[in-house]
Amino acid sequence: MAETPWRVELTESFLARLDAIELFLAEAGAATAFDRLLDELRATVLPNLARFPRLGRRYLDRAPQSAEALDLLAAMPPGVPDAMREYLHGDYLLLYLPADELRTVYLLSIRHHRQLSFDLWRYWTDR
Repeated sequence: MAETPWRVELTESFLARLDAIELFLAEAGAATAFDRLLDELRATVLPNLARFPRLGRRYLDRAPQSAEALDLLAAMPPGVPDAMREYLHGDYLLLYLPADELRTVYLLSIRHHRQLSFDLWRYWTDR
């Protein structure tokens, strides 16, 4: 008998990051990529996480190095940083938290890989 899938919930921070990705892709002239992202989230990512809530890598497998990230982790409730996981899907990195007691996966954040880097070209051409 198949196990009942977990619920997958989108947090406010995840939805805000989706808005930022939509703007980022529109500014890059790739607005249709956002529609593809939404389709892939519905068809692939959410069902995968509902069936396999620990599919992604543990977030702390690569310990954060910045003071800001370490401060944020220290401010979280005990056990949360250890439970957080990363899921890579195409050009996107998702951060999520499986909550065993609720059988729920909380999507915390999402970023396009190009949003994770510096835009040095813009820095040098704006001057």
